[in-house]
Amino acid sequence: MLGDVETRSVSPVFVGRADELAVLTDALTRADGQEPQAMLIGGEAGVGKTRLTEEFLCEAARRGAVVAVGGCVEIGAEGLPFAPFSTALRSLHRALPEELAAAAAGQEDELARILPELGDTPRGPHDEESTARLFELTARMLERLAADRTVVLVLEDLHWADTSTRHLLSYLFRTLAGGRLVVVATYRADDVHRRHPLRPLLAELDRLRTVHRIELPRFNRAEVRRQLAGILASQPEEEFVDSVFERSDGNAFFVEELVASHESGCRAGLTESLRDLLLVRVEVLPDEAQRVVRIVAEGGSTVEYPLLRAVAGLGEDALIDALRAAVGANILLATPDGDGYRFRHSLVREAVSDDLLPGERARVNRRYAEAMEADDSLIRAEERVIRLASYWYHANDPSQALPAVLAASVAARRRHAYSEQLRLLERAMDLWDSVPEQIREALRPADYTDVYPPCGCDPATPLQRLDLLAEATVAARYGGERERALKFCKTAARMLEDGHDPLRAAWFWTERSRLVASLGRGDGWDEIAKAQELVQGLPPSQVHAEVLVRAAGWGMLHDPGPGNIVAAERAVEYARMVGAEDIELNARITVGSLLTDSGTRERGLAELRAVSERAMELGLVVLAGRAHINLTSQLEGLGRSGESVELARHGAELVRKARLLDTEAWIRGNMAESLYSLGRWDEAAEAAQRALLVGQSAGPRGTAAARLAYLALGRGELTEAAQQLAAAHTHFGNHDIQPQHRIPLYHLAVGIAAEEGRIADLRAETAAAVAYGFALGQHRYAWPVLLASATAEADARGLPAAEAGREAALDVLREAARHLSTPTPVWCAHAEYVRAELLRAEGRDTVADWTAVEEAVRPLDRPYLLASARHRLAEAVLSAGGDREPVTTLLREAYATADRLGTRRLREDLALLAQRARIPLTAADTRPAVPAPRTDPVEALGLTSRERDVLRLVAAGSTNRKIAEELFISPKTASVHVSNILAKLGVAGRGEAAALAHRLRLFAPPVPVSPRTEAPLRGV
Repeated sequence: MLGDVETRSVSPVFVGRADELAVLTDALTRADGQEPQAMLIGGEAGVGKTRLTEEFLCEAARRGAVVAVGGCVEIGAEGLPFAPFSTALRSLHRALPEELAAAAAGQEDELARILPELGDTPRGPHDEESTARLFELTARMLERLAADRTVVLVLEDLHWADTSTRHLLSYLFRTLAGGRLVVVATYRADDVHRRHPLRPLLAELDRLRTVHRIELPRFNRAEVRRQLAGILASQPEEEFVDSVFERSDGNAFFVEELVASHESGCRAGLTESLRDLLLVRVEVLPDEAQRVVRIVAEGGSTVEYPLLRAVAGLGEDALIDALRAAVGANILLATPDGDGYRFRHSLVREAVSDDLLPGERARVNRRYAEAMEADDSLIRAEERVIRLASYWYHANDPSQALPAVLAASVAARRRHAYSEQLRLLERAMDLWDSVPEQIREALRPADYTDVYPPCGCDPATPLQRLDLLAEATVAARYGGERERALKFCKTAARMLEDGHDPLRAAWFWTERSRLVASLGRGDGWDEIAKAQELVQGLPPSQVHAEVLVRAAGWGMLHDPGPGNIVAAERAVEYARMVGAEDIELNARITVGSLLTDSGTRERGLAELRAVSERAMELGLVVLAGRAHINLTSQLEGLGRSGESVELARHGAELVRKARLLDTEAWIRGNMAESLYSLGRWDEAAEAAQRALLVGQSAGPRGTAAARLAYLALGRGELTEAAQQLAAAHTHFGNHDIQPQHRIPLYHLAVGIAAEEGRIADLRAETAAAVAYGFALGQHRYAWPVLLASATAEADARGLPAAEAGREAALDVLREAARHLSTPTPVWCAHAEYVRAELLRAEGRDTVADWTAVEEAVRPLDRPYLLASARHRLAEAVLSAGGDREPVTTLLREAYATADRLGTRRLREDLALLAQRARIPLTAADTRPAVPAPRTDPVEALGLTSRERDVLRLVAAGSTNRKIAEELFISPKTASVHVSNILAKLGVAGRGEAAALAHRLRLFAPPVPVSPRTEAPLRGV
């Protein structure tokens, strides 16, 4: 359109940013080594961010990097979803078409939401994971694209970024792990006021050590002098330098503008008003050029030449002349791809736009809108609806703006830009009352809404404000703005108080239940009950079926019982009546899970498998994922851990490909639980860590933290176990912890208290768990709690600190065990184990008791549980003077398992028992067992004779003062001895030291070693 036009106000010399440029080029070097780089460049408007970026991109290109730049677009208040990413990816698509296609292979439909050139944007699916799924795909595409080449991605003007762009940038900065990629984002620091939406993001990124932030200061006088010399191509007079430095205050752009005003003889440019300074060179342009500049200023950050020609209404020659004048004055620039124009600096555009009269601004926006409606080809298709909505809105024409804004909200939703969709819907609701009724009556829900299910009403029914509230509720929930979603639900409830539309009211109450639970304001049951009340007596409908599904699902998780099966089966029936197969399948998942919990195991599992297969046939991956979550959990609950692991692997891969991140996290959490049961602890840790990495919401992350806590507890890493337990509590919160989550946390608390010798805390946690109750199907979580507590009570037998309250604690355990079901062999084995531990706690256990436990556990493929049972059996046989040969086999097999798992406590207990019994733990050790010299276990721990005496008194519950009196030493000396003992034993407190001494029988009589035949060992 225009050839090269000479401009003189920009310095050809790069001034004063050597250190900052060095930081950027160093990042480029690190990226070449497969270390992704994240950079933020901030500074006030005009300070030189763009110039620094341009110099860096020149250096990157010189080094062979592929560079792509995208700018955030200021269009009204809502912004263009993903605008800078779309622009930058479009540039990469042109530069590397085959490589980008390979990087996006298999996910083109989803990635088309950001880069439309990849294909048509699909209509769905939409859920709370949709945005995270899109972000994950984008990150992985960029990593693959940058695997064998350096890619530099620059996103400019982040202060104008839409919410979706900010969230995607944050995701990239947090998750990029590989590839030769440099991501640079610039923003105008002086625009980021206290309530600016970019401010929280900057604070978040500052906390990431992987993000480097560069703040550009203004030029000093010497740097301004160098800049002036570059612009003028000669050394400036010192008086002129002083004048420019004083008035520009070191702002590089203002320096250029002052020079341009001075050169053109416009002395008025040297004024105190910066706005006037920016406008002065516009006002000396020819009238047609001024008019074109004003049109461009209102068109957005960039205006396409065909659109500008249509709006300006000038002949092509006249338009070219006007543009040449504006470009020659360095006010406008041609865009890099040559298809449009933009202001050289946004400050000038803002000044020109602010100078428009109100009527003039509305008229220009109307011309833009009319031109775009007259010709669809003037701008890119993916931008058309959003920009048309903005132009009509700023044209102050509600009748035209409302349908345009609604159409834009639909487009935003299809791109998973739910935050932008929400703001457009709010704009539509603001416009609603200003639009004539006949215009509103012509709008149809089918054209603009999607979330409220069909209710059998006439298709000609006009769009209602309640339809917009429903869309806004779901958009806010999907966009993570749950507080606003709850506000919309409350507004809808007030509008529906008169009872004229109970079905729609029930829908809003169901949404409200979901939001209340996710916000930690309650468990959501009161809201579900209200919805049930509203649909009672109404004909079957999707809303009715959804309410029943929600009620049955809530009952399954919070209050299991037979009544939930009835509700779930009724939901299936209603969904079939109205042809809503997705709701039917969801209800059948609940039915299958409840059947399994209630004892109809094979029927329940068959139902879950059938739902999974049907969901995959229909392409409903979300439902197939939920079926896998429930099926793997049920299999683990039945003791079929191997099956659960294999199914979890298949399900995790299935949902990983669909980028259902939370669903994958749930499945991997279940996988970690089953791997733990199978004794594959390293694999369990990997699965739990993956769940923690991909999980987006509190539930799966809390479950993953609990799984890591179990592993740490089993391995004796008590600090790590306590930290992971605290993390799980934080994730789950306090308002709506379901039994399947709460009871395992009790188990962990009991285990940690036992290991630390806090017998009072252990009993308190056990009592709390029992008081909480073990509902239908919760035996799988309850038995391990009782076993851990019973084991701790048995270990503490004879410990003085444990005597008070002992009988009451044992009674609590006996009573709880009496009411727990044992529907499968794994829980029968747990019941047998608990019975034996309770007997041991009273000193009444026998070899026969532990033989029964070992025989019950042996077939279960539970290595840790079996090793623990064999430890107890060996101990009982040795105490009874039984046959040592089978005991040797028991100890060796149990020790090998404990060593492989890395469980410190069990390994130590087995080693000590073998040592006291003088039994070698390896077959390679052929030394005679009985004649071997006996090692003092206290000396083996590195304790001195005095520390032995102190530890004996600590184990007896003595205070430092009591120890001092007993041993005739000072309390301070006693305290020093106690501290040394704690350090040598590797424990945190006196209680844990006492428990360890007691557990290791450090001061107990030796184990009998003479063989006796009256206590034979069976079944080994």
